[in-house]
Amino acid sequence: MSTQFESLRPDTLYREVFDVDPPAASGVGREVWPRRPGAFIRLAPGDVAPEGGLPARELMVGQFGLVPPWVKSASDAKLRSTKLVNARSETVTTSNNFRSAWLGAQRCIVPMMSFQEEDWRSGKAVPTRIARVDGKPMGVAGLWERWADADGTVIVSFCLLTVNANSHALMHRYQQPGSEKRMLAVLNEGSYGAWLTAHPEKAREFMRAYPAQSLTANPVERKKAQ
Repeated sequence: MSTQFESLRPDTLYREVFDVDPPAASGVGREVWPRRPGAFIRLAPGDVAPEGGLPARELMVGQFGLVPPWVKSASDAKLRSTKLVNARSETVTTSNNFRSAWLGAQRCIVPMMSFQEEDWRSGKAVPTRIARVDGKPMGVAGLWERWADADGTVIVSFCLLTVNANSHALMHRYQQPGSEKRMLAVLNEGSYGAWLTAHPEKAREFMRAYPAQSLTANPVERKKAQ
């Protein structure tokens, strides 16, 4: 399960790669983990596409870890969201947690430089940074939600979609031994607009494993105490 990723740096990459303005300076940290704020890109609400073009996109800042609309309280939302950072693409239409966002076309792109997985081949967990070989940002398929209660508390949140990686040449090495291997649904650069605008049934076609030869994996270096 991918529970930590690295935000885009430098901020100019948001405009260059995803055609959106970067988040406010204090909005998103370099590392994002459950219940921390992260950036995601969705279609701008109510925007009409120009002739021959695609609707405009907007960048949002939300909590990493989805809060389903049926959650009753903000305290319950905090407890549940840490377990809802990843959504299995195979069961997204039947899961009570993610069904509403998927059928409501609340799809998003989560921009990142890398994500972390644990390598257990040595017998202990070794945090490993997964990134593109060419060093360019990744756009990962996700879902977003807006939760609100009667008191006016609002939580905007998002999660990352995953696909099976048992046969993936790189990603089959990671996560707990004996468990099903999963990997984030990394989108091809040319498919960003189509992913955001596709019909829910058509959107399933984007749920595929990213080529192993396009990814690189390196152990995370820990700074030594002085």
